[in-house]
Amino acid sequence: MIALLTENPLVLLFVVTAIGYPLGQIKIRGTSLGVSAVLFAGLAVGALDPNLKLPEIIYTLGLALFVYAVGLSSGPGFVASFRRAGLRDNLLVIAVVLLAAALTVALAGALGIKPTFTAGMFTGSLTNTPALAAVLEYIKGAAPQSVSDQLALEPVVGYSVAYPMGVIGMLLAIYVLQRVWKVNYKGEAAALREYGVSNESLHNRTILVTQADAANQTIEALTRSCGWEVIFGRVKRGEQLSLASGQMRLQAGDLVSAVGALEELDKVAGCLGETSEQRLEYDVSEFEPRRIFVSNPRVAGRRLKDLNLQQQFGAIVTRVRRGDVDMLAQGNMVLEPGDRVRVVCHRQRMDAVSAFFGDSYRAISEIDVLTFSLGLTLGLLLGILPIPLPGGVTLKLGFAGGPLIVALILSAVGRTGPIVWSLPYGANLLLRQIGLILFLAAVGTRAGYAFVSTLSQGGGLVIFAAGALITCLTALAMLWAGYKLLKIPMGLLIGMLAGMQTQPAVLGFALEQTGNDLPNIGYAAVYPVAMIAKIVLAQVIITVLLR
Repeated sequence: MIALLTENPLVLLFVVTAIGYPLGQIKIRGTSLGVSAVLFAGLAVGALDPNLKLPEIIYTLGLALFVYAVGLSSGPGFVASFRRAGLRDNLLVIAVVLLAAALTVALAGALGIKPTFTAGMFTGSLTNTPALAAVLEYIKGAAPQSVSDQLALEPVVGYSVAYPMGVIGMLLAIYVLQRVWKVNYKGEAAALREYGVSNESLHNRTILVTQADAANQTIEALTRSCGWEVIFGRVKRGEQLSLASGQMRLQAGDLVSAVGALEELDKVAGCLGETSEQRLEYDVSEFEPRRIFVSNPRVAGRRLKDLNLQQQFGAIVTRVRRGDVDMLAQGNMVLEPGDRVRVVCHRQRMDAVSAFFGDSYRAISEIDVLTFSLGLTLGLLLGILPIPLPGGVTLKLGFAGGPLIVALILSAVGRTGPIVWSLPYGANLLLRQIGLILFLAAVGTRAGYAFVSTLSQGGGLVIFAAGALITCLTALAMLWAGYKLLKIPMGLLIGMLAGMQTQPAVLGFALEQTGNDLPNIGYAAVYPVAMIAKIVLAQVIITVLLR
């Protein structure tokens, strides 16, 4: 069997994946390793024989796919975060990562840990596989060919030994401190609106206009002056039914339908009049609602208000569904391939509206290979570009940092002429998962034999203890500074902690604790900066310690 797997790398790849992936779905107290379990399956299989290892190109390809897809999905949130307190949040994360690096170097010196193991311990304590890849790339380029293969195994061993507590330590820190501080996540709801998060799903309500003052302003002016986060749909005046427009003035006796969170709908009803028992959204005699896929490349990457739907088709969009989340169709929202828009318009115009958006499931299931390859090529070229630093040190962003930075820029731009840089939501998730699995399976098998040897010789226990100390102290420091000093809502802060750790398992735990989407905001806001900081610092550590 070992000979078969050694001679057939693809069989080895899928055997490791088939073992690791289901193990990652096993939950212990609501927490699982997820895809990361593939790494430990690879270590177990690789430990059987020194020749059981996947080719280097597999983990390089997997890493590039993963970080590029992450960057494409994180760019808009990363840019938007700086309109709020993104600078403060990212400075906190950078300070914490620097603290972790300092602890790593200090413990390595005190305990006599080799530089290669130290760099791996740093990346494992902060559960960052791209940073590990950056260390491996550095060793490959800096060490003589005769010893580079052996040296490249040691950071992976350090990473693998420190990684488990890199996850568990974060979860324990959150679990303990939220109870010590008696955090009331529901009581933090007042802070959620500042970050564009709502605890409630979207609802539709029909309101009877009884307030005469409502007729003094247009719907657009009312919405802006009152700060309502709703979308108006149909308006019924007498027996005439029409679609709401920003320049329309409501009159007493009008019925108007609105979409939004229940709290916002209560505000609108209180200002305009009262909630009506009638449900205008159920009246499809003249206007028809339909969910339509955004698959037309001429529409994707553009803001809703720039599409001029009312002028072209007499249509409005009330909601946009991205993945599993419904969002209000605000005018500044940029559509992405694969979005599903809820359109309301005359029956006779619905086919034209569908054709305008594309409405092709097949089209959103495919990837624009030219655009994807062009963006990834730019990222890889940036990754191999040497960057001089003070002190004669030259760093490279590598196949992790280069694609990530380019993807963040391209996704923030959205489109360049006819080129749409973003990927359909489903395609992005698939590429991320495949890329991560390829990388974890490859590095696991390549380090499995050395990993077991290290533990059996006793050195692995020292790395495990040091890595656990780094993780726990880092987590406690960030939570204390963020919650006590900077007064960041705990729901946002534990999402930031997951982003600093670049760890989906910690994010999942945070979402379970809060019961709202605030951790997602914190995660997306700091994830890119945290990843880049760890990639750079991992190379700094290995460079300084090897001198």
